[in-house]
Amino acid sequence: MNFQPLLDALDIQENAARGLADDLRTRIGELQARLREAETHLEHLAITRRTVTGLADRLPAAPPDLPEHPDYPRILGVFNDATGPLRARDVCEALDHELLPKNIEGTRAKLKRLVKLDILTEVDTGSFARKQ
Repeated sequence: MNFQPLLDALDIQENAARGLADDLRTRIGELQARLREAETHLEHLAITRRTVTGLADRLPAAPPDLPEHPDYPRILGVFNDATGPLRARDVCEALDHELLPKNIEGTRAKLKRLVKLDILTEVDTGSFARKQ
């Protein structure tokens, strides 16, 4: 019996299978290289995220919007120079306002507003300090 046609058909199929296997090995190699690139990119992104997060933690918080009155920035300047809590009378003196009850009460109202804006804190009744 002549097996040559069968052997020729097997050779054709074997060559096709070998070609397919070689092609798949090449594609696997390319995919592994792309996977390594993607994993490296992910590592870099993770490092970048940690760096940006660390920097963001160091940045001072954006100052809140102050009410539209020229005394507010000046009041904050007084507290920036202060070494401890201040009373409304102390702030009036620092701002060179006359020490009249209406000026002291107006300043106290501004200080209370800054407490509500979470800029100052009232450490004791009538005694204010810069929020830490």
